[in-house]
Amino acid sequence: MSNAAINLKDVSLTLGREMNSVNVLREVNLEIGVGETASLIGPSGSGKSSLLLVAAGLETVTSGLVSVGGVNLSTLNEDDRARFRRQRIGFVFQAFNLIPSMTALENVAIPLELSGQRDARDLAAQELEAVGLSARSNHLPSELSGGEQQRVAIARAFVGNADILLADEPTGNLDRDTGEAVINLMFSRAEERSAALLLVTHDLSLAGRCARNYQMLDGRVLGI
Repeated sequence: MSNAAINLKDVSLTLGREMNSVNVLREVNLEIGVGETASLIGPSGSGKSSLLLVAAGLETVTSGLVSVGGVNLSTLNEDDRARFRRQRIGFVFQAFNLIPSMTALENVAIPLELSGQRDARDLAAQELEAVGLSARSNHLPSELSGGEQQRVAIARAFVGNADILLADEPTGNLDRDTGEAVINLMFSRAEERSAALLLVTHDLSLAGRCARNYQMLDGRVLGI
């Protein structure tokens, strides 16, 4: 078993049945080292987001090996995969995915609270301070700007011991200047943690900041 942060070997994913089946991923091979940054670019529908779901154990592959953090995800049941995600994987999405009825502090603390960690609020407060949002900790998402919401999402992604970060178009809903500030923060937090980062983006300049770049086309991963 590879000790890479993310190792996909001959991974295929088919959704639907028989005549209505769709080959979403086709014999994908991808390896990202510990602490390495990598980007995925490609047209809509090429399989980029599906690959992230597979790497997170949120989608079960039809065939092939998915090893994340040295763990073969196919050997874990659903509860074990959920526990593994809380402990090892952070997510940053285009749509922020914050819980509207919870404050910034509560949104950051919830992964730890679900794991039964007693000092979840204290750790969440530390992460909000790290992303410069201590003064906004008691605000609801609706009371925060888009950039602030994405910084909350980054704090939530790193509040545990996550050493693998999956980001899906994290600047897609932000203006250029705000997006650049958010990306700088995300890369710096990943570097501080020596976390592997797999980033889906349409922005070639953003992709260029990663150590490795891959293109997806028709469910296949190609080097750039």
